[in-house]
Amino acid sequence: MSTLLFLATSDGLVVCQGSRDEWTETSRSLSGQRITSVVAREGLVLAGAHDGIFRSNDLGQTWEEASAGLTTRHVRWLAFHPEVSDLEFAGVEPAGIFVSQDGGDTWRECTEIPPLREKYGWFLPYSSGAGCVRGFAFHGRRGYAAVEVGGVLRSDDSGGAWRLADGSDGKPDLSGLPEPFIYPDVHSLNAHPSSPDLVFAPTGGGFHRSEDGGATWELLYDCYCRAAWVDPKNPRHLVLSPADGVDRNGRVELTRDGGGTWQLASTGLDVPWPRGMVERFFQVGGELLAILSNGQLLAAPLEILAWRRILPEVGGITAAASMRV
Repeated sequence: MSTLLFLATSDGLVVCQGSRDEWTETSRSLSGQRITSVVAREGLVLAGAHDGIFRSNDLGQTWEEASAGLTTRHVRWLAFHPEVSDLEFAGVEPAGIFVSQDGGDTWRECTEIPPLREKYGWFLPYSSGAGCVRGFAFHGRRGYAAVEVGGVLRSDDSGGAWRLADGSDGKPDLSGLPEPFIYPDVHSLNAHPSSPDLVFAPTGGGFHRSEDGGATWELLYDCYCRAAWVDPKNPRHLVLSPADGVDRNGRVELTRDGGGTWQLASTGLDVPWPRGMVERFFQVGGELLAILSNGQLLAAPLEILAWRRILPEVGGITAAASMRV
């Protein structure tokens, strides 16, 4: 078997095939579409764009639009429920969540979210949109969604309905709240396989952890961050990309004691990057991929985190997904 790597870019979607030693580009499609996210599972590939969702049933060779019911078309993030076949989620701008249970044929809006968005005045510093949902994490029937700028949403029925997590007051105040509340500028989320209550959140005001399902939050690292990787076998082993601000002095660090101490994990990189940072981490087999804010793609073996650039011919990368074939 080999691995297919699907890369969302600012100008379409790129499919590559290979392994940790060598990746080869095999096709490009959806030219002219700004792709923001991509997910792949069981032969199905979904790509979210600034103008809807596209689906491929032949591993990215051909595409059809799959936006029926998607009344808000600016998609910011897509996710599959990891334990439920054919349960898909789309986070959109303005902030909202749509759910599909038929491979993207139809989408249903979670109507409880727009009233929260309007009540609290969610917003984006760089866009006219009233906030956005830009990340999901799931563990069994528990789900979490990251709202920029608004906080953390929680679901207790596999993403059917959502509410504010108890440790997120919904107010988009960038001056922030002290612990046990989470900073409201939430960029992504990681739920640990060991417990539905254990969740990690990179935010504009630091890297946070909750051990009680989002009721209270602990600040592990005071920084600006968008991306983290959590070891599925050991929740004390974390990789983070802290920065001093938006695209300012980004680097890669790790902890093996749950955030008590941090050390550089930037072998092969000239860090800090004066104008750059990691946008997303994505694991493929035994390697960790890092998507940078300048659209480049890095890879490193998880055991040593010695980074190298891969697929330099592909620019403007925004997201990645993989599938064994």
